[in-house]
Amino acid sequence: MTQDNNQTITELLRKRISLRKFADQPLKQEDVDWIIEGAMRAPTAGNMMLYSMILITDANKKQILSETCDHQPFIAKAPLIIVFVADYQRWFDYYQSSNVKMFCTDHGLEFRGPDEADLLLACSDALIAAQNAVIAAESRGIGSCYIGDIMENYEKHRELLNLPEWVFPVGMLCFGYYPEGARLAPRPRFERKFIAFAEQYHQLTPEELAEMLAIRESAFSPGNPFGAKNFGQWMYARKTGAQFSTEMARSVREALKSWRGDLI
Repeated sequence: MTQDNNQTITELLRKRISLRKFADQPLKQEDVDWIIEGAMRAPTAGNMMLYSMILITDANKKQILSETCDHQPFIAKAPLIIVFVADYQRWFDYYQSSNVKMFCTDHGLEFRGPDEADLLLACSDALIAAQNAVIAAESRGIGSCYIGDIMENYEKHRELLNLPEWVFPVGMLCFGYYPEGARLAPRPRFERKFIAFAEQYHQLTPEELAEMLAIRESAFSPGNPFGAKNFGQWMYARKTGAQFSTEMARSVREALKSWRGDLI
């Protein structure tokens, strides 16, 4: 790889932001094809490709998703939405057509449906592919924004997207060209020493946590709508303990009922 290529990749990674305001134009088909190709070249467990992509441009569906995914209007304005789903349905449909149940009976094996570990593996596949799509898009001046809220409202999304039993929507991406002059500066991340550890996990001390979050704590407003007295309380109220988080937990628990490794 040339030095110029190295610099291009470095710039892509360092300058990428979550884009929520898109140029008012559809994506060119060749750019959509490039995003899909980039996603499909992602690493995948056992080359099984345990994911699928659902491309959405329909205005009505985008409007519904903007409401079901925690009421975010910008979703409806994205030229392209791709929902990345963890997908074991494809393989178990193939197992069924390959008479795997008879094979298991003949060889003293149990024929079980996918379990929680299979779901986690498929989620990994799907999210790795999604990040490849993000970088492929960025390389062509196309911004993106991850929407984790697709994991909420499982029943509604299952119906909207026609999801069978062993398919779970783990991530959603909104894509669109950057509007003129809209490339904001990337938001700062935590220092490396708080994230990357050598050889084993390091649980941060209260002092290290305070150092890690010093800049964010300095911007905390006592007059916040949650009545929080510090940044930790504010963050919990806004994210971890929020209503959308409660709904996401309920939704995932509902979806997990299909991923228990039950005998088929």
